[in-house]
Amino acid sequence: MKTFSMLREATNKSANIVFNAKINKVPVKIIKDGPTSFVVYIDGDKLDTFRTQKSGETMAKRMIKQLKVRK
Repeated sequence: MKTFSMLREATNKSANIVFNAKINKVPVKIIKDGPTSFVVYIDGDKLDTFRTQKSGETMAKRMIKQLKVRK
């Protein structure tokens, strides 16, 4: 029987990570979810889905700047 943690790890491995970096010491990850959708995660929390990777990066930078996230 599969446990919840096993299912969660299986979905993370199948995702295509396009961008994985730190912006102002905050981890940002962009995952390609479909042919034209990119999901942005800031510090492990989902921000939103965007049509292009560049727009996702721009919004992540803007959100971190506006929230003034300090680590």
